[in-house]
Amino acid sequence: MSATLALTAQNEATVRSAAYGAVSLISAASDKPHKAAIAGSLALTAATGQIGHVLNAKSKDIHLSGKTIADLADQVLPALTAAATLLDQQSPTEADNFRTTVLVALEAAAATGRNGHPGPVVTEMTRKVTAALHTA
Repeated sequence: MSATLALTAQNEATVRSAAYGAVSLISAASDKPHKAAIAGSLALTAATGQIGHVLNAKSKDIHLSGKTIADLADQVLPALTAAATLLDQQSPTEADNFRTTVLVALEAAAATGRNGHPGPVVTEMTRKVTAALHTA
């Protein structure tokens, strides 16, 4: 059994922004951004465990801004590392759940590419997100 997460409202906002931001990065890199965003977001809503509750909470605390993918990446990649680090400290099981959930969402978003395969830009963005998740 995993330990109960004791996340502050700010911690929960970081986790949500990181997860949905990762989907936004993949969507922005995709040749079918709307389909990628929908597929990735649906995958996040299918999350289970305590992370599922955090990701599915009704809130308006996801603040992603910027005019370029680089601006978005400057926010999202550190948030992914911060969220994974925080979760590792509280519950390694939920940290693994978070990483898996985000990676499944990226896979779902990436599968919306031509012939169901991600292009090189999506593949590279997925690599960057994966690295940020595992830097913790």
